[in-house]
Amino acid sequence: MERIAKAVELHRDLILEAERYIWAHPETGWKEYVTSQYMADTFKKLGYDLIMSDGTTGFYTVLDTGRAGPEVLILGELDSIICPAHPEADPKTGAVHSCGHNAQCATLLGIAAALREPGMLDGLCGRIRLCAVPAEELLEIEYRKQLKAEGKIKYFGGKTEFLHRGYFDGVDIAFMVHTSSHYAATGGSVGCIAKNIIYKGRAAHAGGSPWDGCNALYAANCGINAINAIRETFREADLLRVHPIVTHGGDMVNAIPETVQLESYVRGASFDAIKEANKKVNRALIGGALSLGANIEIIDIPGYAPLINDAGMQQIAKEAASIAIPDYEFHVSDHMGTGSTDMGDLCSVMPVIHPYAGGAEGKSHGNNYRIVDANTACVDNAKWQLTMLRLLLENDAVRAKKILADFKPPFASKKEYLDFIDSLNDEGDRITYREDGTAESRI
Repeated sequence: MERIAKAVELHRDLILEAERYIWAHPETGWKEYVTSQYMADTFKKLGYDLIMSDGTTGFYTVLDTGRAGPEVLILGELDSIICPAHPEADPKTGAVHSCGHNAQCATLLGIAAALREPGMLDGLCGRIRLCAVPAEELLEIEYRKQLKAEGKIKYFGGKTEFLHRGYFDGVDIAFMVHTSSHYAATGGSVGCIAKNIIYKGRAAHAGGSPWDGCNALYAANCGINAINAIRETFREADLLRVHPIVTHGGDMVNAIPETVQLESYVRGASFDAIKEANKKVNRALIGGALSLGANIEIIDIPGYAPLINDAGMQQIAKEAASIAIPDYEFHVSDHMGTGSTDMGDLCSVMPVIHPYAGGAEGKSHGNNYRIVDANTACVDNAKWQLTMLRLLLENDAVRAKKILADFKPPFASKKEYLDFIDSLNDEGDRITYREDGTAESRI
């Protein structure tokens, strides 16, 4: 522990400067050009050879101990959210790191720098993969659809895309630490389907001849109200969450809205729960369109898998905390959070943990979130993660091998998992109107 602490402290200035720089340059997913370049330049100065993501932001590098053993992946996320009401949001884009990803990146740099210090790989076996990964926050769905149509990405989430591209091939175990108000490890979090919803009405003069139109906004309102009416059919154990927003509500006030667009997630604790709830949501949305004679296009896109934190990795995190950060209270629980992360996609094929470090205050994704103690969030966090790494890979990686032996993957292979989420894609108009005034719908 003394060696780890010393190695991290040597690079304290680098870590703290990175946290502030990235906070000051927030960028949303697949647009993290400044952040990715800053991270890559710093990695290169530390002596790393990088494999850059082809055509997108992000990169990874691999350290080989020279001794056979498992490969451990440590990640840091590059992207920000959008919260224009935050006092430090980018005035042009509304982007802000009201998610703590700036602290993740600074911590990853601290880990990379410390691993370059003499003796840090002594006693370890296997390989260490460090990855600056883009696009964890699942937002700006229209933009990501455009990137997919252009062939630049296949999946909306960065980790899922990197998994698909083979950037994690050879990895056995992964972990990544999010920033919060305290150090903790939980049972995991829910997964989701992402939805893009387009109500299609008919424009007309809103004052002169509204009867000639079909109001897509009113149809959308009916659909949203119908979703609210079915919430009591959601079982508490499934942790279902549905939260649509209107991204386009009409073109001008004196015209009946012809096209109205919504985005939403359907979140849940399991894929079965998500799929069943999504059918109910689609039925509600379609009913809103039918009630006004509008049509509706629903585009369902695989979001993220439910995250299940590996029990063995939870124990590693707890032990590492007692060694590296004994002055902090460390909470362990089976609580399932109702946010979503693409770490869930990785847990579908390998043991992972996504715990939390302290140092932040305010509401996550809110207008008062900020890093108040960068030493806690980044410097001590780096010490903790390096201790987790050592517990996994020391003594011929006996702990890592036990975790791998006990792991029962939800899917047999990366291909099986990606094929499954591909099957969740669905799109198209959902209503066919007949000349006799009847209609047929497809959920």
